[in-house]
Amino acid sequence: MAGELKGDVVVIKDQAEGSRLYNRGNYGYPMRGGGLELDLMEAAYLLESKRLEVVSHKERMEFEELFNHASNVLSDFDIKYMVYRDIRSRGFVVKVESGTFDMSVFPRGMTMSNSRPIYMVRAVSERTAFDISSFSGEVSETESKGKTLLYGVVDEEGDIVYYKMMHHDPVGNVPPKDDVQKVTGRLIRDRVFIFDPSDSLIVRDSGFYGKMIDNVMQLSLIESCYLMERRQLDVVSSSTKKKMKLDELKGFGRDTQDEFDLRLKAYSDARSRGLVVKTGFKYGTHFRAYEGSPDDCHARYLMHAVDASNRTMWPEISRAVRLSGGVKKEFLFSRVGDDVEYLEFRWFRP
Repeated sequence: MAGELKGDVVVIKDQAEGSRLYNRGNYGYPMRGGGLELDLMEAAYLLESKRLEVVSHKERMEFEELFNHASNVLSDFDIKYMVYRDIRSRGFVVKVESGTFDMSVFPRGMTMSNSRPIYMVRAVSERTAFDISSFSGEVSETESKGKTLLYGVVDEEGDIVYYKMMHHDPVGNVPPKDDVQKVTGRLIRDRVFIFDPSDSLIVRDSGFYGKMIDNVMQLSLIESCYLMERRQLDVVSSSTKKKMKLDELKGFGRDTQDEFDLRLKAYSDARSRGLVVKTGFKYGTHFRAYEGSPDDCHARYLMHAVDASNRTMWPEISRAVRLSGGVKKEFLFSRVGDDVEYLEFRWFRP
């Protein structure tokens, strides 16, 4: 079967051959008057698999020539081709898209005529910067159409890892309590300590805050600011011996810790959802979150707070998802803007 290269498409003029290729694998687009038009992705795949010959100026092209031509015509063709090739080899019908997404994927064993796409795919290099604001919009667009967003990330050796992307709505069963007796703690270095045993129990029982060291309660600055905002805690400075205002404690937090306001907003939102939130330091994230009492269940989520306009690199995503999978937790980005939205990253095998 032969096709002729014409710019950014390959045309199969023989109507019978074009129909056979279209019907057997949903390749190309039927042309008015007969024949079939293939995009360069499809043509390269069929040429590599020896199911198509391509000619240009009456000369037969080798795969290397067509691949080089396509790379000059189409941006990031090499990355997109590797993802296209991999998904096609898994038995899916794949169609190249223009605009936001690189390709759409139809259910295995189905065709375009009797099904709708189940995945919208972005193909990227592991060295590509990841813009979380763009990702959020892409997730919303795919979810509104009833589809799933996949990122096919190609590493330097050509191996591909797929990530399934979606919005998440985490909810726990430990809602904040309003009728809690106010207690007093003392700021020492970058932590707040509650030395009165009965006060420590009040804080502990009101939402599993802090950590008990014998009868002394230790609170992080994030927890302390949150409890002060809820009028459940007064904090006395160990240096001035005076009661601190909330803005003073927040200012101290900004001076001593990175991204303090960002993490505080993410923490507060997660707490408002009934989640019990603890540090995620040992997992390399900002927080770990429980749906119930930490005494009775394991943390379900690892959460990392990011600014709404954050840009990061794919190796960082890979490390986070690998770690969360290894400890059987779900990894969420807490995207902090005017509100907080939660974006889930998960390994996926198409």
